[in-house]
Amino acid sequence: MAKKGGDKRLKRQLAPRFWQVNRKSPRFILNTMPGPHTRKLSYPIGVVLRDLLHVCSNIREVKRSLNKGLITVDGKMIHHPNFPVGLMDTVEIKPSNEFYRFVPSNGHPLLPIKINANEKNLKLGKIKSKVSSKKKSYQYCLHDGRTFLSEEAYNVNDTCLVELPKFGIKNHVQLKEGCSVIVTRGENAGNIGKVEGIKDGSFSLPKRVLVSIGEKTVELPIDIVMAVGTDSSLIQVSK
Repeated sequence: MAKKGGDKRLKRQLAPRFWQVNRKSPRFILNTMPGPHTRKLSYPIGVVLRDLLHVCSNIREVKRSLNKGLITVDGKMIHHPNFPVGLMDTVEIKPSNEFYRFVPSNGHPLLPIKINANEKNLKLGKIKSKVSSKKKSYQYCLHDGRTFLSEEAYNVNDTCLVELPKFGIKNHVQLKEGCSVIVTRGENAGNIGKVEGIKDGSFSLPKRVLVSIGEKTVELPIDIVMAVGTDSSLIQVSK
């Protein structure tokens, strides 16, 4: 019978370089399953619980915790250890009542930071696509794969503050001059700055954003910049 689906494990040496795991331990490690984030930009929840948060000592404990419904991601109970956890996702550890949001930090595209309980249902979602729909409404797709219909005319690359698990738009941040942004990938990952200008793309260059970070100004592709607020971030995105 033909094999269906991808591998549930991969060699540690082939894991994405940003994964904070010991690469000289056992040969294989959990792989991410198809879901809201790609492997290059996510962690399997099993690796998060065992190697990052250290709430489980092995995969058997991970599976037991997931089967008991002790772990949620964005307010939804997860039962598969290969489920991908990515940018701005919130992991809740119910026994200890702890909440972690995954954000870029210190040059790494994904690291967990502890957040307060009043933010556990809030998440920033970057608009990746916009399609006109019937009855003067638009269909939007966020960076985590969620889609929604709205009569509001947002722009691609804007950011929505959404409430989960029952989806609802709480606020909206337009990516424009003067807004606050966070860098999601690259050597500046985790840095928060102000937009000084936006340059149009060309045949050979993508659309770029001029961001002032401290005393320097950097030019970054718009794909790795995420608006987080006007004067300050709408929710906690750094330690």
